[in-house]
Amino acid sequence: MTRRTVRIAMNGVTGRMGHRQHLVRSILALREQGGLDLGDGTVLWPEPVLVGRREHALRALAERHGLEHFSTDLDEVLADPAVAVYFDAQITSAREQALKKAIAARKHVYTEKPTATGLAGALDLARLATEAGIRHGVVQDKIFLPGLLKLKRLVDGGFFGRILSVRGEFGYWVFEGDWQAAQRPSWNYRAEDGGGIVADMFPHWEYVLHELFGRVTSVQALATTHIPRRWDERGKPYDATADDAAYGIFELEGGAVAQINSSWAVRVDRDELVEFQVDGTHGSAVAGLRGCRVQHRSATPRPVWNPDVPATQAFRDQWQEVPDNGGFGNGFKAQWEMFLKHVYADAPYHWDLLAGARGVQLAELGLKSSAEGRRIDVPEISP
Repeated sequence: MTRRTVRIAMNGVTGRMGHRQHLVRSILALREQGGLDLGDGTVLWPEPVLVGRREHALRALAERHGLEHFSTDLDEVLADPAVAVYFDAQITSAREQALKKAIAARKHVYTEKPTATGLAGALDLARLATEAGIRHGVVQDKIFLPGLLKLKRLVDGGFFGRILSVRGEFGYWVFEGDWQAAQRPSWNYRAEDGGGIVADMFPHWEYVLHELFGRVTSVQALATTHIPRRWDERGKPYDATADDAAYGIFELEGGAVAQINSSWAVRVDRDELVEFQVDGTHGSAVAGLRGCRVQHRSATPRPVWNPDVPATQAFRDQWQEVPDNGGFGNGFKAQWEMFLKHVYADAPYHWDLLAGARGVQLAELGLKSSAEGRRIDVPEISP
C-alpha cells in the first residue's frame, strides 16, 4: 500500500461541533484506523491544519491531539500549495467570504451549512466552485444517522405504500445562561451574527425531506423568539434578536405533506431529541437518531375515541423495532470518507454547494413566509 498525505485546513474546529464531530470523530478517527483506503492500493493520510482566530485555543487543541500545524492567518494557510482541502465550521456570518477565498486559491472545499447567509451568496459559491474546477461538498449529516438510514431502507423497500405525511419534532431546552450555562453559543440567538433556528435547521430539513421523500415545493412557516433575553459566555445579558422556534409546513413533490417543529425552548418528552413519523397507505414508522419503529397496516389496531373511559391500549407497545442489519459508524466520518474519495478516487458525490444552496433557499423562504404570513412556492434552482 502507498500512503498519500493530504493536508486539510480546518477552520472553526475550536467550536463544539467542529472539534468533536469533524476533527476528533472524523479526521483523527481516520488517522487512528491507519488512514482511508481508496481501494486502488493507496491509503489517504489526512494531516489537519487547524485554523481560527484564537491562537491559544488552537495551540491547546494541537497539543491535546499531537498535531503540528495551526495558524490564525487563513490567507497564509490558503497560499500554502501543500494544503489541498479547505473545511469550514465557523460562525455562519464568516463562512461565505472564507469559502470564496478557498475557492479562489483552488482548494477543494467541504463545509458545514448554511453555506451563506442568503441564497444569492450560496448560488455564487456554487458557480465560483464550478468555474474553478474544484471538488466541493456540504455536510448533510442527518441522513447518515442510523435511524434515518433505517427509514430510507423502508422507503426504498416500498414499506409505506403511498407516503401521505411526515411529522417531525426537534429540539430541547437551551438554558438562558443566567442561572445555568447555555448549551449553545450566544451568537446562535443574535440575528446580526447569523443566528436563528430557521437558518440553522431548515437547511437540515431540506436535505432530509429531499433525500428521503421528495423535493420541497412550498413552505409555510411561523418563526418566533420565545426567550427574548439571554446571557452570554461572560455572564452578560443580551437581547435575543434571532428566532428560537419555528413551526413549518412543507409540501413535497409527489403530494406528501411534512410538518416539522423546531425549538430551543421546548422540554423533551420523546425517546430522542429528533423524531420523524412517516405515515403511508401501507404502514407507518417513527425514526429518531438511532432507533426506528414500524407498524404495518396488517397489524394496525382499531382505536375508538371515548373520552369517558381510561385508555386501555398501550399504543407504543403496538410498534415493531426495525433491526440494525449491520453496523452504523459515525455519520460525519462516513461523509468525510465519501467526500475524500470523491476528491482523490473520483467516487460519485452529489451533496455539493448547489445542494447547500437549496438549504439556504428554504431557510430564506421560511423566514419570508413567517414575515408575510403566507405560503410560498419553492422554485427549483440551478447555478
